[in-house]
Amino acid sequence: WTLHKSCTGRLLGPTENHCQTLTRTVCAEQCDGRCYGPYVSDCCHRECAGGCSGPKDTDCFACMNFNDSGACVTQCPQTFVYNPTTFQLEHNFNAKYTYGAFCVKKCPHNFVVDSSSCVRACPSSKMEVEENGIKMCKPCTDICPKACDGIGTGSLMSAQTVDSSNIDKFINCTKINGNLIFLVTGIHGDPYNAIEAIDPEKLNVFRTVREITGFLNIQSWPPNMTDFSVFSNLVTIGGRVLYSGLSLLILKQQGITSLQFQSLKEISAGNIYITDNSNLCYYHTINWTTLFSTINQRIVIRDNRKAENCTAEGMVCNHLCSSDGCWGPGPDQCLSCRRFSRGRICIESCNLYDGEFREFENGSICVECDPQCEKMEDGLLTCHGPGPDNCTKCSHFKDGPNCVEKCPDGLQGANSFIFKYADPDRECHPCHPNCTQGCIGSSIEDCIGLMDRTPLIAAGVIGGLFILVIVGLTFAVYVRRKSIKKKRALRRFLETELVEPLTPSGTAPNQAQLRILKETELKRVKVLGSGAFGTVYKGIWVPEGETVKIPVAIKILNETTGPKANVEFMDVSTDTQAITFFSIIK
Repeated sequence: WTLHKSCTGRLLGPTENHCQTLTRTVCAEQCDGRCYGPYVSDCCHRECAGGCSGPKDTDCFACMNFNDSGACVTQCPQTFVYNPTTFQLEHNFNAKYTYGAFCVKKCPHNFVVDSSSCVRACPSSKMEVEENGIKMCKPCTDICPKACDGIGTGSLMSAQTVDSSNIDKFINCTKINGNLIFLVTGIHGDPYNAIEAIDPEKLNVFRTVREITGFLNIQSWPPNMTDFSVFSNLVTIGGRVLYSGLSLLILKQQGITSLQFQSLKEISAGNIYITDNSNLCYYHTINWTTLFSTINQRIVIRDNRKAENCTAEGMVCNHLCSSDGCWGPGPDQCLSCRRFSRGRICIESCNLYDGEFREFENGSICVECDPQCEKMEDGLLTCHGPGPDNCTKCSHFKDGPNCVEKCPDGLQGANSFIFKYADPDRECHPCHPNCTQGCIGSSIEDCIGLMDRTPLIAAGVIGGLFILVIVGLTFAVYVRRKSIKKKRALRRFLETELVEPLTPSGTAPNQAQLRILKETELKRVKVLGSGAFGTVYKGIWVPEGETVKIPVAIKILNETTGPKANVEFMDVSTDTQAITFFSIIK
């Protein structure tokens, strides 16, 4: 192919459409990246990758980060944006999700939303939920929900009891689809089926269980364990499957002194049967009807330790428990609290004015103040309610009514990024609209980008001056070396090539060193003077085959004929021959 006349660079094909377009090496220095021409106005948008056809973010050949409906953007429209009016992050109705390098309004049906991205599966610390028809990943409050088969269900269909061969199947389970059964062949082993006794420590796997959809049947338990605290997080017994009409059965456990089902709130169906547990106390204090969902549920509790014996030995509910009773000793075993509660523990009062963590009262529940509230002294409340907008004083900064850890610095707003600065009172105020990297004040001169440019300009000026000095010194050295080289060449030539000058001794010249010059080796520059027999010129002698230039005086004689002229010419020649000077060519 021959280079098309419209092409300025290389040719990639036979037509003008195949001209190679340069997008970096020809750019003006003001361009951030690539360009589509040599001028300042030809810079590509900063989000372009690989060149562009125009200055807009829609003219890019490819995107540096994400493609939002043909426009290259730093990030897709976020699900939450900062509202400068309410000083809150609010849901963005124009939000999009990142799907590879693209921004999409809706993730593909086989993907789930994690924050603002489309992912194949939720990470281990999150669970998949559906909100408004959208599958989303939500952080787990404790451990993520995990449903497991119970005894007689699914993978444990043939099992009759929890034992050492199947207990590991219940690790991290939060929901048991079916039943939990504890028989002597599981707790103490079954030699006939070569099943060893269960390790009591392994029963702690049930601490994660929150729901049993069927029934709980305990007819055997390790003798060194005096309660059922491994079920301390059990909230619901569903009773969808019953054991002879029972959803809770505890039978003949002589080592048990308390139940300690401290989180149990509901027994949805079925009856309760607790009998022949000779050391069991606290059972008689419980208002079981608060756990029932129907009026048809019944309680069978008999032949356990007598209530008066338990009371005589001090095995009674904590004084902070209400009349609903308790599951065992201590303020954390109450079914409900007489005064206030902090989590599962019943307390006398909330930490309104003292304590390591300050609280406010939400009914009978003590709730910790927001972490952004500064702890107050001298009888002042630290906060008046939940959230960072109810603090008496902020621990760090205040943005509108809200206490914040730092002022907004590049938060996504509805149409732009939000930057604010803190005044001496630690209150946040908006930066100038033209500030794109933050600020330290309200005016445009306080923009951080402008502050950063000054040292860059100073560094550029100093660097430029340094380069000029280096270039100047280099040029001076070059000229100096060239001059020295020229003088050395001239000296070497004069010492070896020129005719030796006449001496006052009267000795005849050495004709062997007489050099006859060609007229082409001499160049006349200007006239120095003239006389009767000729004209003297300032000239340059460039010996043939040499590069040296030697300044000389050149005398050109007039073409005068006749006997008298010849005599005068010979006299002048004799006088000239007597002159000794290195610039005179004889």
